[in-house]
Amino acid sequence: MTRTLFSLPANLAPDEASPEWMNKGDNAWQLTAATLVGLQSIPGLLILYGGSVKKKWAVNSAFMVLYAFACVLVCWVLWGYRLSFGDKLVSFLGKPNVALDGEYLIHPAFLGSFPNATMVFFQGVFAAITLVLIAGALLGRMNFYAWLLFVPLWLTFSYTITAFSIWCPDGFLAKMGLIDYSGGYVIHLSSGVAGFTAAYWVGPRLTADRERFPPNNILLMLAGGGLLWMGWTGFNGGDPYVVGTDASLAVLNTHVCTATSLLTWLALDLVFFKKPSVIGAVQGMITGLVCITPAAGVVQGWAAILMGLCSGSIPWFTMMVVHKRSELLQKVDDTMAVLHTHAIAGSLGGILSGLFAVPKLSALFYGVPLHYVGLFYGLAYGRAGAGLRQIGVQLLGILFVVVLNVVSTSIICLLVQLIVPLRMSEEDMEIGDEAAHGEEAYAIWGDEEDKVDTKYGGSASKDKLPASKAAGQVEMT
Repeated sequence: MTRTLFSLPANLAPDEASPEWMNKGDNAWQLTAATLVGLQSIPGLLILYGGSVKKKWAVNSAFMVLYAFACVLVCWVLWGYRLSFGDKLVSFLGKPNVALDGEYLIHPAFLGSFPNATMVFFQGVFAAITLVLIAGALLGRMNFYAWLLFVPLWLTFSYTITAFSIWCPDGFLAKMGLIDYSGGYVIHLSSGVAGFTAAYWVGPRLTADRERFPPNNILLMLAGGGLLWMGWTGFNGGDPYVVGTDASLAVLNTHVCTATSLLTWLALDLVFFKKPSVIGAVQGMITGLVCITPAAGVVQGWAAILMGLCSGSIPWFTMMVVHKRSELLQKVDDTMAVLHTHAIAGSLGGILSGLFAVPKLSALFYGVPLHYVGLFYGLAYGRAGAGLRQIGVQLLGILFVVVLNVVSTSIICLLVQLIVPLRMSEEDMEIGDEAAHGEEAYAIWGDEEDKVDTKYGGSASKDKLPASKAAGQVEMT
């Protein structure tokens, strides 16, 4: 008769549904982190965008987010995940395949002690928020039908390439040792460059909208911004794929850097504009979140403070000074300034990662000792060559992501334009949501007395219609 020395409690003992290789705590945290990241888009950025734009664009802006999130998740399980994290096809792309088979989904993921199903969802919400961020550059004029086509095409021919190259263990930049802890390159630099490029091809908003585009609801904007900030706990805290000390460090660094960046931006607004801007504070918050993302778990707390000072000042300078003096930047109508808040802040975070990365902390995350050495630590430890190489790899990563997204986004926009116009008509842009969707964000009692029927199957206020239509010349279907 065989005796066991001890037995695990029933809730911890492995069984068919909870195999020995799976860590229940890690799996629970990974699903929670994924949900937090999903909440950053739905409803976080949905209501941030919806509150940040003119009233006439609130529905359209929110709907661009909702559609992108849903479309990406479906495309992700059909082909996107395996292109990004599947078996190697070439050094920058995986073999196309579905991620729907039950046998595949319940087996261990390529990293972490949890199943593929958890990893597919976690990476899927990251992919989704990238498209949502691109939408921020295009609010207030992009043809929704063009957006319907742009989302799956960009996910397929841009995002998957960047994700495989940098995050998949077989990717060429991953093998070179690029530090991108949680998406400073894959998500923020990509979305910032792609959004700015797409904004160039789509064209600007109406002149009146560019000159005056006040938020229709700042409190909603702040609510969305708050969800974005708190959701970043999952964004950076989930990337070690384990409930460990590195995850805790990443979360703390994230919030410290963000708070410092917000306060720095606020201070600059006070010094130069003499008024504390709520919108400016939100911008500073976002640049702090973006900047710390590539470095969150590989730098010390004092470095997070320094990164916050940089992210609250350098993007402020590029947005408030450089942008206003550059004819090229002025020509491109980047509605939510994603070039500054995501591309520049993401690049800044990548470079600072190459300066501040601590070898010991890098080893906790990457599991590889003696690599991923920040330049400052390389100089301090007599490994200047390793530190210089790390900076070189970080810069190469920036160049790769910028070139890829300028080229791929331009080709996609030109292809979409062959099918449907990228930009709404001038007439429809004067009306906004009613023209695009036949719906309005806010229905105020008594408005119906001033409504006239439109060709869109709904109604619009007379003061929103073009002059010819307000005078009674309403087209009929």
